[in-house]
Amino acid sequence: MMAKMETLSSNMEDYLEAIFHISSQKRAARAKDIAARLGVSRASVTGALKTLSERKLINYNPYSFITLTDRGMAIAQEIIKRHATLKDFFENFLLLSPKQADDNACRVEHAMDAEAMNRLVRFLEFVRQCPRGGEDWLELFNRFCHQGIEQDRCQECLESCMEEKIKALLT
Repeated sequence: MMAKMETLSSNMEDYLEAIFHISSQKRAARAKDIAARLGVSRASVTGALKTLSERKLINYNPYSFITLTDRGMAIAQEIIKRHATLKDFFENFLLLSPKQADDNACRVEHAMDAEAMNRLVRFLEFVRQCPRGGEDWLELFNRFCHQGIEQDRCQECLESCMEEKIKALLT
């Protein structure tokens, strides 16, 4: 289950996510690294860092390294988990390109509430684990997206699926 998160603007979430990624590569982030990663001005970064510091989500002093507090780390990890879940859904279920999946995940991750995200995570787990779903089901969906449905093969497909499921239950 995903934890209840503090309400932050999508911009502030982007800053936390950027600080997390930079810190995991370099141990700590610098304002110029954040500006480069997000494609924003240093002045914008400074304002955001002050806000995040006031909310006790980062450790920040001007001209020094920036690190996440424990609370900031928990929120950043939750944001990253949302992003990864959405990217997985867009790429592996809706069959978008990795770039399209990532771009859409960036936009949607800030808009979904915790309950919707929890349901999406559970849905993905269900589809992958349910005997009626699984990777073969996703492959059929892939073919459907690219070729449409082959109505004359539905009965054959159902019979084949049932045979496979029965064999799996007997072994």
